[in-house]
Amino acid sequence: MWSDRKSLVLSKICVLIFMALLLICAVCAPWIVRVVIYSSARAYAAGRTLFLLTIYTGCVPGAALLVYMYILLRRIGAERVFIRENTECLRRISWCCFAGAAICVASAFYYVPWLAVAIAAAFMGLIVRVVKNVVSKAVSLQDEADLTV
Repeated sequence: MWSDRKSLVLSKICVLIFMALLLICAVCAPWIVRVVIYSSARAYAAGRTLFLLTIYTGCVPGAALLVYMYILLRRIGAERVFIRENTECLRRISWCCFAGAAICVASAFYYVPWLAVAIAAAFMGLIVRVVKNVVSKAVSLQDEADLTV
């Protein structure tokens, strides 16, 4: 039977898998860029340097996002759910999404398909921001309840 604990473990495993994939992407970026450049005339015109710059710059907020997500999952696993630190983690995760979106918008000037990634990243940032606002309100309600008792 599926439980909250199993779901949390699965989430942690997925975050660790994405961390490994990000590392593999960073290591294999020159090869990946070579494949992309030879498969598209527009990408070929942009050149390797811009693609590598986008990938390596994007790895920074991507790695930070995954670290904050893992920290958040560890706190939830320790039954520390509605706390201010989790609100801060969600805030940072949303800003990582927006930073990734900004990098992709800038990259869309040399390769338009980056715009689709930018829109997806910005949308995820917005979703996380809304969840952060809900958790923030829950933290406030939790604090009030603790003071009442």
